[in-house]
Amino acid sequence: MNDTQASATDGWPRMSDAEANAEAQRIIDAVYRPTPPTRPIPTFYRDDTEPPPIGGAQPVPQPDHRIVPPWAAGTAVAGIGTGAAFVGVGCGIWLACKGFAAVTLTSVLFVTLPIAALAAVTVAVGSAVRSVKATRTETHHHYAGPVRQETNTITAPVYGLIARNRNELHR
Repeated sequence: MNDTQASATDGWPRMSDAEANAEAQRIIDAVYRPTPPTRPIPTFYRDDTEPPPIGGAQPVPQPDHRIVPPWAAGTAVAGIGTGAAFVGVGCGIWLACKGFAAVTLTSVLFVTLPIAALAAVTVAVGSAVRSVKATRTETHHHYAGPVRQETNTITAPVYGLIARNRNELHR
């Protein structure tokens, strides 16, 4: 008796090749058989029953009349206006810094043209004010008495660590 032949003392019943193939096919089909999809488990529940009334009073209408006080509306408008102004100023500063960062002819013009325009406006306003002031202002000094001119010498000696001022008038 060789190793491949079945013996009655093994304890295992031997199958023929056809039976072994049929059993292998059954095991493979059982493992790879698609399972039917499971029903999804609900994650919420909605109870549509009416809640019981509490007490015997009838419901009272509560109209919504929201009136904003004038100071609150003014504060809100001022805050929005201030925020918009600061956004504009911030954008201007950002653009100016961006112009300073890129040293090109365009950036130099970008920086100097507003300064030159401001200087031109200042000069124009100053010359207009001066011309108006020069045409209206005339001062005449009429002296009726004798004029006496004194030339005095003032000496101011300062001595010591802490200066003490002594003005002396010499005629």
